[in-house]
Amino acid sequence: MTQEDKAKMFLEIHRNTFILPNAWDVASARIFEEEKFPAIATTSAGIAFSLGYRDGQRIPAEEMLAAVKRIARALQAPVTADVENGYGDAVVTARQVWEAGAVGINLEDVMGEGEPILVKPEQQAQTIRRIREAVPGLFVNARTDIFLLGIGDMATQKAQAIERLQAYRASGAQGLFAPGVKDAAVISELVSALDGAPLNILAGPGCPSLGEAKKLGVKRISVGSGPMRACLGLVTRIAQELQNSGTYQTITEGQYLYSEANRLLDRKL
Repeated sequence: MTQEDKAKMFLEIHRNTFILPNAWDVASARIFEEEKFPAIATTSAGIAFSLGYRDGQRIPAEEMLAAVKRIARALQAPVTADVENGYGDAVVTARQVWEAGAVGINLEDVMGEGEPILVKPEQQAQTIRRIREAVPGLFVNARTDIFLLGIGDMATQKAQAIERLQAYRASGAQGLFAPGVKDAAVISELVSALDGAPLNILAGPGCPSLGEAKKLGVKRISVGSGPMRACLGLVTRIAQELQNSGTYQTITEGQYLYSEANRLLDRKL
């Protein structure tokens, strides 16, 4: 498929409720693709962790984009890239994501290292508008961190999230992301307020399952850096067993065979 074909396919996927797994390197992306997920996202946190950076726009843009490019060119499935707040000039970054072979971006409305700062909704809406004009084929999933930051009580968070997501939708965002929201009633209200625009939630403890999310009207469920952090947990358990008992059970349970890993990555990049 051409990149334009993949972009159209990715847009069509949002007609139904689906889980979008987040990869942090080619191997993890290939595994998700082999398990028949229709599209793959990157995780900015997972890529940053794997390259030795903390999350929160601390990774240089060129390193993030290099990882996106490697993943996108290694897959048949459409790839969408998490670019945090855009690494300075979000329009330039959006163009570079498209040039790297990805067909979508996830764009946050929070910026700054240390204490996070929410971008003014009208400023973020203008950025989205400029991206859509500059890269028309790129799917923009506009994210608000209102719920994750826990600003005010739930009523305040809900009202601000709706205001922001409606503004982002009016500026051309094709998808809208509210990570941190878990309550079914609040999710249902968000879906209603967005008037049919695809709502994206983040998977995690207490979140609706795929079937429940579908009933609520959610279209997209991301898993974020969860799988990558689960792998870190596994490595920790391996290290502890090696150090404490000198045995190897954890390292062999569910392990990919050497031949399987080679087969997984046999496609030329």
